[in-house]
Amino acid sequence: MAQTHDRPEHPGEQAAADPIRLLAVRDAPLSLDEVFTAVGDAAAGGTALFVGTVRDHDGGSDVDRLGYSAHPTVEAELRRVAQRVAADFPVRALAAVHRVGDLAVGDLAVVVAVSCPHRAEAFAACRRLIDDLKHEVPIWKHQTFSDGTEEWVGA
Repeated sequence: MAQTHDRPEHPGEQAAADPIRLLAVRDAPLSLDEVFTAVGDAAAGGTALFVGTVRDHDGGSDVDRLGYSAHPTVEAELRRVAQRVAADFPVRALAAVHRVGDLAVGDLAVVVAVSCPHRAEAFAACRRLIDDLKHEVPIWKHQTFSDGTEEWVGA
């Protein structure tokens, strides 16, 4: 899923009515620049960006491999979460991209960003976006540990 909305060509021009600029679930590497650029807005005084990366451990165990999978409704649920955040905060622009498939330690798993008129609003909206995405969007993590055990998270 990838959706972008046209942004104003001129800095003083009114932004598009829909602040949701980019939503995607992909099996390809994620780009910080793409997400940051998507939330650029001349009326925004604050932009908050969160990056989730694959770490080498979880719960005291070394992680060897990790994979993400998603339910077929993932796109609709991601949009629902994004719309709620945009409605609850003075969001100028919002973007969220999550990776699926096999990932290595250090890979980007999720990138979300929100721009708002002020920094406190941007931080609060970005935190809500990532928290709600992790709790409500049907994406599951399968971890394989160095001792051969496996764990599903979020299932």
